[in-house]
Amino acid sequence: MSGIENVCQYLNETHTYFLATVEGDQPRVRPFGTALLYDGKLYIQTGKVKPVSKQIAANPKAEICACKGTSWLRIAGELVNDDRREVKEAMLEKMPSLKAMYSADDDNMQMLYFSNATATFSSFTGAPETIAF
Repeated sequence: MSGIENVCQYLNETHTYFLATVEGDQPRVRPFGTALLYDGKLYIQTGKVKPVSKQIAANPKAEICACKGTSWLRIAGELVNDDRREVKEAMLEKMPSLKAMYSADDDNMQMLYFSNATATFSSFTGAPETIAF
């Protein structure tokens, strides 16, 4: 399994992770649960009408933190918008519960992938492992 596959698997296993963005000079953190590996890229999903979308548009630098047991994963990078229908369909297929709120054809569903990213797996008992993608 490749490094980015391990990152996506970890996010899928935790079910909930926390995404940090910036609004002006104020950090903003909220729970997320979407993660998709598509075309070799790690995607998350949100709605374009949400404040998080506007924050990412103003400053694409973001971080994720996810915890599982005594380990945690931090991902730092830039989020890039991808409006391709096929990536939206892939997320909806993976997470059918999103279909109650989003459609691959609506103008609200937003797919974002990490670029220039570094993921660090850490724990209280072992040395950190870093993966760049």
